[in-house]
Amino acid sequence: MDRTSLRSVAVAGATALALLAPTAPAGATTTTVTHDEQITWQGWSGTAWSTGTAAGTTGTAAGLTLATPVGTTLYKDPHSSTRRTWAYGTWTSPLTQVGFSATELVTSWNADTPAGTWLQVELQGTYTTGTRTPWYVMGRWASGDGDIRRTSVDRQGDKTSSVYTDTFAINNPAAGVLLRAYQLRVTLYRDPASTVTPVLRSVGAMSSNVPDRFTVAPSAGHIAWGTELAVPRYSQNIHAGQYPEYGGGGEAWCSPTSTEMVVEYWGRKPSPADTSWVDPGYADPTVDHAARMTYDWQYDGTGNWPFNTAYAASFPGLEAKVTRLHSLDEVEHFIAAGIPVVTSVSFLASELDGAGYGTAGHLMAVVGFTATGDVIANDPASPSDAAVRHVYGRDQFEQIWQRTRRTTASGGTGSGSGGVVYLIKPTEVAWPAVAGSTNW
Repeated sequence: MDRTSLRSVAVAGATALALLAPTAPAGATTTTVTHDEQITWQGWSGTAWSTGTAAGTTGTAAGLTLATPVGTTLYKDPHSSTRRTWAYGTWTSPLTQVGFSATELVTSWNADTPAGTWLQVELQGTYTTGTRTPWYVMGRWASGDGDIRRTSVDRQGDKTSSVYTDTFAINNPAAGVLLRAYQLRVTLYRDPASTVTPVLRSVGAMSSNVPDRFTVAPSAGHIAWGTELAVPRYSQNIHAGQYPEYGGGGEAWCSPTSTEMVVEYWGRKPSPADTSWVDPGYADPTVDHAARMTYDWQYDGTGNWPFNTAYAASFPGLEAKVTRLHSLDEVEHFIAAGIPVVTSVSFLASELDGAGYGTAGHLMAVVGFTATGDVIANDPASPSDAAVRHVYGRDQFEQIWQRTRRTTASGGTGSGSGGVVYLIKPTEVAWPAVAGSTNW
């Protein structure tokens, strides 16, 4: 299950941002689409490390490393009860203006954490009043699980904002106090007896203001109709009951299953040594591995958004981030560039023809579009790998992905992701350029 079902999407009626629709191909009609949401993604890598403040860390084009630690600290792992001393250093980003009044922020990062290393990402926001938030922990992460148990941190907040697993959110946007600016702080840890260092290749944040909405205007689409990418197909359902200590497969593994499909599309995958712990009687052991390596011990599941993109980026040459997209028009640009898009959706069975189920929160990979613009999705909530490919109606899919509010089966109100996606690609593949889009 996706995290969407366990969070409240913070919303506000801020001034809408008008963005141009994607550029149409020669001979096509160009229309202007006005979006009622604001989204931006801002990040640091390469030479940008010099813009921040380093304490014990050194930034190069290859990444940020722990050079001369500023000291040591004792970390008691809340999920294993182990106590261990770590050497550490920090890097703090400059104070960064969002560019609008935001209601939510999600961080993501790409890093290498060899055995004996890990990292922590924190956020401090500045409200529109000028007051600052506490420093919030947005994740404690390692690519393996031999040193720490990767975790989010619960019960973080003040009277204006809170952190829900991996999402900073304004508690009551209607009150008018929103997020204006922020800083990120990354702490790199290593065994004091070792010189091995984590390498932070990038860190960034998606800030957004997505208004409260049960419906969205459908997008027109054009540039990727008739394009389908050859993404491997994996079912989460065939793993039901496997490894309850990592969520137990089935419904709980939609996120790592979708992530693994895209990782393997790019020609990367866990090695036989990586999956040697998996019962040899289980099919698709790389999915089991992805579930284990995205598992959040506090959330008690595999649906932590930045843990999934960090897992994808742990494979050589891949980079990944969590963001929001404005519409399926933007998704089409990624498909046209050969980049599958993992989407976060929620719906009743009656709202998505052909799915055969309903969900409070789910991840699936968009891998193409039919000749008439409908969505081709690798939906892991399928009975077998062979059944994973689905065609879903464009208008229906856009609604269940882009809305922030929905009616539940009991007649109540539930949340929607508001267009959340995982973007995963090799570093040598360029991000698509779309006029007016600053959200990746």
